[in-house]
Amino acid sequence: MSRSRATLRALVCAALLTPLAACGGADPKEAAGPASGAPAAAAGFPYTVDNCGVSTTFKAPPARAVTMNQHATEILLALGLQDRIAGTAYLDDAIKPEYRAAYEGTKVLAKEYPSKEILLGADPDFVYGGYSSAFDKAAGRDRPGLQRIGVNTRLSVEYCTKGKVGLPQLEQEITEVARTFGVPDKGAALIGRERSRIAAVQTRLKQAPRPAVFVYDSGEGSAFTSGGGGIGNEIVSLAGGRNVFADLDDTFGDVAWEQVIARKPEVVLIYDYGGTTVAAKKARLLKDPALKDVPAIRNKRFVVLPLSSAVVGVRVADAVESLAGQLHPDAR
Repeated sequence: MSRSRATLRALVCAALLTPLAACGGADPKEAAGPASGAPAAAAGFPYTVDNCGVSTTFKAPPARAVTMNQHATEILLALGLQDRIAGTAYLDDAIKPEYRAAYEGTKVLAKEYPSKEILLGADPDFVYGGYSSAFDKAAGRDRPGLQRIGVNTRLSVEYCTKGKVGLPQLEQEITEVARTFGVPDKGAALIGRERSRIAAVQTRLKQAPRPAVFVYDSGEGSAFTSGGGGIGNEIVSLAGGRNVFADLDDTFGDVAWEQVIARKPEVVLIYDYGGTTVAAKKARLLKDPALKDVPAIRNKRFVVLPLSSAVVGVRVADAVESLAGQLHPDAR
């Protein structure tokens, strides 16, 4: 099993017989000093950020980040930080074409989440999770446990925001990640590009009707759908639709098929990911006799987004543009 950064630091100190004060344990709320490849000093540090209930002070930008989940990986790539990525894990989709060259050669630690041993074997000083499941305590990857051994962490704000998640949270996520890595200007530029593209869609759809949309993620006995608490709901709204389960107070949730029928969606938005194909999801809906009079099913009106686009990340503008084009193909 690979040793943690804290263990390695203790061994090095003992070997060099440096004074005890130099080998003292680091404050778990403070990032370790810059490792190989990180700048010796950086403007704007120390930097303290409160993220999902965890306060961390960075004395320098992270030098060896591990990203878990697609959107965390792509945010770092979009900020030009590929040289700081020590490993990635759990992609739902292919990396966006514009980032593939930068991503090439990045070490993939696991198809899904890595074990604690594999994670620590990458010698990270920072772990960035896109979903709360990235920091599973039972698997030994909980944030307090990682901080105790000198590994700082971040969780996407989508999974700790109270109330609706929208563009302010997307901008917060990009801003804080860019600031953590010492590249605030790149963060501001990325936000500017997202804003501009989304604003163009809004202008185009100003007079368009807003069809009722049911988001179908998965489910047989019940429907797993997008609620009002995640950015998926905001994407539907920005693309000129109306999420029929916007009143569901969560990012995702299970609803009864009777509720779907009662809300009479005009369009079904299918999230594309995992082992169940879009064609299989369509077939399941079309073959259910209970759904035959639902307007979207009766008219076979389906639209599709990859799940990797429906989270707080650099694909939000892509998702808004794509969904707007599918919901309103005649809007110019």
